[in-house]
Parts: sequence; structure tokens; C-alpha cells
Amino acid sequence: MALTAGIVGLPNVGKSTLFNAITQAGAESANYPFCTIDPNVGIVEVPDYRLTKLTELVQPKKTVPTAFEFTDIAGIVKGASKGEGLGNKFLSHIRQVDAICQVVRCFADDNITHVAGKVDPISDIEVINLELILADMESVEKRISRVEKLAKQKDKEASIEFPILARLRDAFEAEQPARAVEFTEDEMKIVKHLHLLTIKPMLYVANVGEEDVADPSGNEYVQKVREFAQKDNAEVIVISAKIEEEIAELEGEEKQMFLEELGIEESGLDQLIRAAYSLLGLATYFTAGVQEVRAWTFRHGMKAPQCAGVIHSDFERGFIRAETVHYDDLLAAGSMAAAKEAGKVRLEGKEYEVKDGDIIHFRFNV
Repeated sequence: MALTAGIVGLPNVGKSTLFNAITQAGAESANYPFCTIDPNVGIVEVPDYRLTKLTELVQPKKTVPTAFEFTDIAGIVKGASKGEGLGNKFLSHIRQVDAICQVVRCFADDNITHVAGKVDPISDIEVINLELILADMESVEKRISRVEKLAKQKDKEASIEFPILARLRDAFEAEQPARAVEFTEDEMKIVKHLHLLTIKPMLYVANVGEEDVADPSGNEYVQKVREFAQKDNAEVIVISAKIEEEIAELEGEEKQMFLEELGIEESGLDQLIRAAYSLLGLATYFTAGVQEVRAWTFRHGMKAPQCAGVIHSDFERGFIRAETVHYDDLLAAGSMAAAKEAGKVRLEGKEYEVKDGDIIHFRFNV
């Protein structure tokens, strides 16, 4: 799918520590700003209990999870849109990702310097969001200066684009992101060509101390972030980046015991990975046979031939039909044979819109 979620935030909020935990890629992390200058890109497996259950049911020779990319982007500072810090470079890196995971510091620690001198998550969020808005404002104003003249000359395309640009400018002047503006499907096609930073979906990651992992409800910083995110129609995932880095080094029973000691059922990273996956508009279908049980990533709304093409272009080119059963139906039946007897296995054609959790056997002829 080649979609990626970018991890952003002010310096020293725990971005690189979190990235280390996600990918175990060893991105340099240190107690000073700009230690991550070039974006680190890592592939992360998507945790999915359904894959485990399918493996138990089918007992294949191997199991392959699906994955997608996280990009760790260096810390943004106030004035980044004007080139402060390493701003322009960082903004260009954000432009290349498809969704934004904004890490917000929600813990106090005198040993870790805060770039603004105090812990204030809402102020941190506003600094970053405003820098993204200012960068978009500059892009839109440049575009307006070109399009407005053409619109006055009755140019058809410019006449359609100009009012869209004007609405965006009004939103930015009110310090609202592009994603807060409602657009029709046709208008959105024009907006996408602008490559705006604030049109990208946003997820907030509240980074807390170890003492707040099991129950973050008492953390006033987290509550403030949740209230802010609600206005932005965004989700909040609460994690402790430092603890997640420790959890990432553990496996199996050792990992489970550590989670139990912390008083949590699953790691914050698993929640974050699934949330980012969903934020990107991604879903999963499966192929299941004795040779291999495998999870495949597709975009919501893709039809059967397109999903077949995720495996191989020949599958899409020579698509005939898709033999499909949903995970829930297969699990309830207990076997593929029983699912067929119950009438739960369907033959779908070219117009079938694949659902998250479908198990598919593609028939094709090239």
C-alpha cells in the first residue's frame, strides 16, 4: 500500500523513544533537540488476533502478518514554517507522509529538558498545529495569486478552484486546519492536488510516566489533550514511550507477565499501531491455506480485482471471481468445509467491495 504515518512533536517529547519501541530500529535518542535530523523510516507489523486464530484453525506451514510504515520526523519548533530550527526540512518530511501521529508530553521529569521550559501539552499542540497551518497558508496564498487572475478572466477550472482556495484561506486565518473544512467529493480532488499538511488525518499520542500507564484518568495533562482532540475529531492513544521500549524487547510469556505487573492488558504500541492503520483508511483481508496464512492490507472501498492486485498484478488482470468467507463466519463454523455447508462461502464478482476480515481465494486466468 506504501502508506506511512509520521511521528511528529516538539523536541524531547519522546518521539524517537517511541519509534525505537515501534520498530526496534535504534533511532538515536538523546536529551537535546534535533538529534533526529533525517527521518527514520521503519516497517511495523500490524497486531491482529484474527491471524492467530486462523493459524490455529488452518495450521499452515507459515503465517505472515501485514505491515505498514512509521516515519520518525525530527522535532518541530515555533517558527518552523519560517525556517526556524530545521523547520523547512521537517515540514517537507511531513508533506511526504499520509497521516500524522502527534506525540505530546504528558509527564513531568526535571531530568528531561522541555523546549519551552515547562510541561504544557495544549501549548505544545497549538505550536505544532499553528506551524502546519502557517505553512499551508503560504501555499494557498501563492496559489490564490495565480488562480484569482484566471478566475476573473472566466477560466473554467480557475473559477471552480478559486472559491475553494478562499474557503481554505478563511479557515487558516481562523487557525483551523484544512481537515475542518467540509468539501464535496469533487472539491476534495482539487484540495488533494494542493498537498496540504493540515488535510492529513491527525492522531494524538499522550506520552505519560510509568505511574499513569494502568490508569491515566488521574493525569490532568491527558484529560486536557482528550478535550482538545475531541474538538479536532481526533483519537487519543495513551502510552509510556519509555515503558514501551522495554516491552518491545520482551516476547511471549515474559512480555505478558510484564504487562500484568503494569496492570494493563495490551501494550500501548499495539493500540497505536492499530489506530494509525485505521487512520490511514486501511483494512485487512486474509488468504488461508496449508502452505500459508497471510494478512493483506487494502484501502477501504477497494473492489475484489483491486485487492487481488495487492497480491500480484496478474491476479487483477486475469480476475474471474473471489471465493469469499468472512472471518466471523469461518470461526463460527469451525472449518472451511463447515462454512461451505452453512452457505457462508460466497462467489463474488468484479463489483464486490472487499470487507475488513474477509478471507478470500482469488480465481484468475492470465
